[in-house]
Formats: sequence, C-alpha cells, structure tokens
Amino acid sequence: MDKAVALAISLFVLSSCRHERPTSEPRGDEVPLPQPRYSGPLSVEEGIFKRKSVRSYGDGPLTLSEASQLLWAAGGMTVDGLTGPTRAYPSAGGLYPLEVYLVVGDVEGLRPGIYRYLWRKHTLEMVKEGDLRRRLMEAALGQRAIGDAPMSLVLAAVYERTTWKYGERGKVRYVHMDTGGAVQNVYLQAEALGLGTVCIGAFRDDAVRKLLGAEGEPVCIMPVGRIR
Repeated sequence: MDKAVALAISLFVLSSCRHERPTSEPRGDEVPLPQPRYSGPLSVEEGIFKRKSVRSYGDGPLTLSEASQLLWAAGGMTVDGLTGPTRAYPSAGGLYPLEVYLVVGDVEGLRPGIYRYLWRKHTLEMVKEGDLRRRLMEAALGQRAIGDAPMSLVLAAVYERTTWKYGERGKVRYVHMDTGGAVQNVYLQAEALGLGTVCIGAFRDDAVRKLLGAEGEPVCIMPVGRIR
C-alpha cells in the first residue's frame, strides 16, 4: 500500500463516514484483528465459478486471521480511486447501513461470545460472552448449519441511514441491494480461504435482534466453517 493511500485511510479513521449517523459507544472489551490482505492466489473469475452454498462443515476451529478477512470482506475499509476511503460493499449514496456481528463458538484467539465489528478500527467489540451458537440456531428455526459452524456473521440493517435521504425506496430497495453486495463478498472471500458458507434468511427477527443486542434489523446470517 503506497503512502498516499495509507494517509487517506488514516484520515478517514479519524473522521465519520460520509452521511452516516453516529453509532453507539463500545460496550465492552475490544479485540484487535490481524490486518486483512488485499491480494491472493484466487482470481475473481475462478471465485465466481467455484462459489457455492455450504451447510455442512468439518471439524476444527477457524483462525483469527480467517475471521478478520471475512469481516473485512463483509464491510471493512477500502479505498475508492475517485472518492477516497470507503467500505468493501457498494452502497447507495455511500450511506453504509449495515452493521456486522460475529457469533463465535470456536475461533482461535477469540473467547466464545457475540461481537460487533468496528470497521473503522478493524476491531471487535465484545457484546455478550459465552457460546451462543445454539441460541442463534434456535432463533433461526433450528437450522443446524448455524449450530455446527465455528462462527456466524450476522448482518443488521440500520435503515434510517439510508431512508433519511431516499425515503421508503431506501428501505424496500437500496438497503437490500447493499446487503447483496456484502453477502457476495463474504461468499467469494470464503471461497478464496477454502471455507464454506451459506446465506440464511429464515429466522425470527425479534429473537435474533434481542440475542445480538443489535443496532438495526437483522437481514441475514452466514455461518462459516471448514469444508468437509
């Protein structure tokens, strides 16, 4: 990364995201994450061709580096050549309505629990401690992929970040377009890491929101694990 790009990112970290309303202050311990990598051996074309949904996972934990890379892909910081620092998924109006949560059961270097991804700092904030995968599975109508996976990403939409500018169309159209971009990023990143994931939308919204203590409405769950 050249000096100009590094400086742009540093300045952006110190400022608020364009148009984004302030979020709540950290509520618990913060965990620094390994720096994500920005290149790898898998081409975009090969990743698209190989991408698939995986609901059954092998044994073994994920690493902190793998979790870091997936979180970055879901909504971490990038640099747009025209507008300066931005986030990994495309967003209508650059408003970025998505919050990313991580439900951890078996990740090296992380205590089991629920974390919120603080994308500006690329850190995790502990929200709740303890292995809560089974409770998340129950909230998702008993889907075993969630209970079996070492961790799950949960995307939650703060609709007001988009609707203040675009009104109802932001809620029924643009936020879900943003979500699709983030989901595909995670799919492709998982493929590049040799991991499996699936996008799940069948769950009880209130139960998931209460479990996470989420800011916004949960829109999808993506369990991630090793491919058998």
